[in-house]
Amino acid sequence: MTRQQVLDLYFMDARCKLIEVAAFLDRVDRATGEADFRTVAFRDALRHLASEGTGRTAAVLRTLSDPTEQPVERAPGKGAVGAWPG
Repeated sequence: MTRQQVLDLYFMDARCKLIEVAAFLDRVDRATGEADFRTVAFRDALRHLASEGTGRTAAVLRTLSDPTEQPVERAPGKGAVGAWPG
């Protein structure tokens, strides 16, 4: 596809998601209490979006993923939380 075709096809969807991320961050910043590791990981992942070139997807995934290779004895909760606390 050409760059113009990619923009024509995907821009509005990406625009919507970007506005949703902005709204999420506004809600987090207005909320009371302390931020946790997810906030830190999310903001770290956002830094990759502003970079030039390719590889942003992999960089964001690495920022949010558990880099360890050994399985844990027992999961700390019932479900995934979307970011690695380590």
